[in-house]
Amino acid sequence: MSNPTPTKPLRTLFCIGVNQNFFDATADEAKAVWLAFGRMMNGIGELPGVHVLGNMDDDQSMVGPSVGWPWTCYVLADVPDLATVHAACNLFRTLPVGDGAYKLWKYCRVEARVGRELVVPPSVQAAA
Repeated sequence: MSNPTPTKPLRTLFCIGVNQNFFDATADEAKAVWLAFGRMMNGIGELPGVHVLGNMDDDQSMVGPSVGWPWTCYVLADVPDLATVHAACNLFRTLPVGDGAYKLWKYCRVEARVGRELVVPPSVQAAA
């Protein structure tokens, strides 16, 4: 028997930090990283059931590598399940940069924060 109540998506914030290897890269290597980064961004949105709500780049007010908060950029998405969150993070491990000698995670890292959409309960709204 199927569940008549649809499962709500997981509101997921992918926090992405660029590390020192990117800043040490040659111009050609950095271009290859950018191309792989674009494939990763598209890849998140192409995963089944993922709806990317938006992204934010913090590069104008943050200079240099980020090893944790504050991160360099963020992607906010509704994701159907935890396995898909893991698949999105796995793009960093699997996407080749340039000739494929290195993967994207040599140049940047990701941490996913998983929660739910914040909604004010109807009982509180009615009381207002």
